[in-house]
Amino acid sequence: MQNLTLTWQTSAVTSVVLFGSAYAAGRTRRALPAALLREAGTLLALFALWQMVGHLSLMSTAHALDRAEWIHRTELALGLPDEVAWQRAVVPHPWLVQGANYYYATMHFGVMLVLLLWLFLRHRESYAWVRTTVVLTTAACLLIQFIPVAPPRMLPGNGFVDLAVQYGQSVYGGGVAGVVADQLSAMPSVHVAWCVIVAVAVVVIGRGPWRWLVVLHPVLTVAVVVVTANHFWADGVVAVALLLVVYLVQHAAAGWRGQSGVPGVVLSSGAEAQEEESDRSPAGR
Repeated sequence: MQNLTLTWQTSAVTSVVLFGSAYAAGRTRRALPAALLREAGTLLALFALWQMVGHLSLMSTAHALDRAEWIHRTELALGLPDEVAWQRAVVPHPWLVQGANYYYATMHFGVMLVLLLWLFLRHRESYAWVRTTVVLTTAACLLIQFIPVAPPRMLPGNGFVDLAVQYGQSVYGGGVAGVVADQLSAMPSVHVAWCVIVAVAVVVIGRGPWRWLVVLHPVLTVAVVVVTANHFWADGVVAVALLLVVYLVQHAAAGWRGQSGVPGVVLSSGAEAQEEESDRSPAGR
């Protein structure tokens, strides 16, 4: 089966095309299409950078497997559930394995794209907050990923199986010009970081009880990255820890500007502020 993920070359070229289109739209004074194309280009540029990190590792890849072995041993020593047992539970169910492989390959980028599009079109006042969160968190993950760490699926001696390869669904093969998504940047998990960003954004910004269904996305993502042996528990824990730091930094930065760190309050529209002020004035009572 054909590779299910974008290569860095495809992402980079598409990003350049989108930026060019945004410039052309801006010249014709079409503000909304220009802004939308520019934001899409930014997201793809970030994705391309993430795909390239493994090829720019600051350290030798020779010890990537040793680091993965150490993570697995440490998790077991701390009493965390063995990822091998979770994987073995789904192996007898081909439909479940294939579904997990597809979820890993497509939902990571797809759901984030839908979230940003929804925010840009329906909640523009909160879009910048979420986009900044994505950029800062991904950048933080990329800095750590300069140190190569192998994913669990590369440790068959520990009992792990590369289920994506077995079912011909691997996103790490068949790339353009022989360059594929990096396989030694498992720590931390950008998949986990992004899915938590999506859940937090929808719960905080959305309205109505249905928004809580988005919590299923991080739950499913964590289960998927584990049973497909693409990440250890630790990869997700570190990713969430980095995200929390990013939220704290954003909150502190908002405080320095005299604003609240809550997106619905930070970026509330002027019309809403005037309406609240009118309600408090004698004339509005």
